Amino acid sequence: MSSQTLNMLSSTVISQSPDQIASELEGEAVILNLASGTYYGLNEVGARVWDMIQQPCAFNKILHTLLAEYDVQPEVCEQDLTTILMEMKDACLIEVSNDEAAK
Repeated sequence: MSSQTLNMLSSTVISQSPDQIASELEGEAVILNLASGTYYGLNEVGARVWDMIQQPCAFNKILHTLLAEYDVQPEVCEQDLTTILMEMKDACLIEVSNDEAAK
C-alpha cells in the first residue's frame, strides 16, 4: 500500500455494504456477498472491525480502537487494517466515503 492510500483512508468513513448478510460464529464472522454469492470469513480481529462498521465509522477511530484493544505496533496495525479494508472494498463488502461528519 502506498502512503497516499493510507492518507486517503485516514480521512475516510467505512460502513458495511447493504448487499451482504453476515453472521458471527465462534468469535469470527462469515459474510455472504448477495450479488456474487461468495462467502468470506474473518478471524477475530477482522470480525471486530466488521462489528465496528455496522454504522459508518472513521478509519482513524477503527485504528485507535484496535490499538487500544490489541498488542500491536501502530505501523503494523495501520498496514493490516488498510489491507483488510481494501480487500473488503474489492469484494464489495464495504462502502467507503469521505464524510467529515462521521468522524
